[in-house]
Amino acid sequence: MNLKEIEKVVGSLQNHLFRNSNAFSVGMLKSHFKGAGLQFKEHQVYTPGDDVRFIDWKLSAKTNTTFVKTFEEERNVEIYVILDLSETMLFGYKGISKLQAALEIMCLIYLIAEKSKDKVAAIIQTDDIKILPLCSGQEGVTLVVSELEKMGVLDEHGKVNLNFDFNYGFDEKKRLALLKNLIAKGKEVVMLSDFSEVKDVKTLNNLLYRLNFHCFKVQSPLDAAKSLPYTVFGKSSTKSALLKTFTKKEEEQLKGRVKSLRVDERYLEKFVREML
Repeated sequence: MNLKEIEKVVGSLQNHLFRNSNAFSVGMLKSHFKGAGLQFKEHQVYTPGDDVRFIDWKLSAKTNTTFVKTFEEERNVEIYVILDLSETMLFGYKGISKLQAALEIMCLIYLIAEKSKDKVAAIIQTDDIKILPLCSGQEGVTLVVSELEKMGVLDEHGKVNLNFDFNYGFDEKKRLALLKNLIAKGKEVVMLSDFSEVKDVKTLNNLLYRLNFHCFKVQSPLDAAKSLPYTVFGKSSTKSALLKTFTKKEEEQLKGRVKSLRVDERYLEKFVREML
């Protein structure tokens, strides 16, 4: 995919995001990810109801008019978004896979971060962990789309490539170590996953109680199926074929602040509501 094709895909993706998330809000990041502090913005004439603690007495005495100081939040927030490339992320609903939904949410974070003056870095893990440079806006979306196309995860049209080999050697210890490091440094971490590869539930549960770790479980109707085991079929132009039989094993549940996003629902809007 050349640069013009990437820009075309990014433009199409941007239009889709804003069309399908009418609850779009710059305040989403400002309210959920706190900046380092406040810096002086300007003086304004005092009006009843203003906080008297911010009256500038020296300036007021010189001008015979009561002025108050106004402030704005310093935005130097760094947000790291983990994109899960597990094989089970390919399942979805009516052509929308869990992976595509997670990618759209990641791109939405990039676009909102540009407005709130924050920076975002995508974390992509296959047999290795790639951390893309911090940026925001369309530059970030282009960077992610370009990298995933280079890896073969996306095709030239920006769609998930079903021929990509998702059976890679996943290293859970390496990802958990990275999570611990980022969270300990006070970075804001967003994880978009169906958690099918999680084995060390205890360690993840301990991290889930940290306020700067934001966990979203991306689900398809299969994940919520009540009748188990269940069988998944794939249909070609000539025949139907058994793809896989799933049996949901009994496992320790994730605890803490894990929020669910269903691909058969308005997941972009729900993500924004959850972050407000």
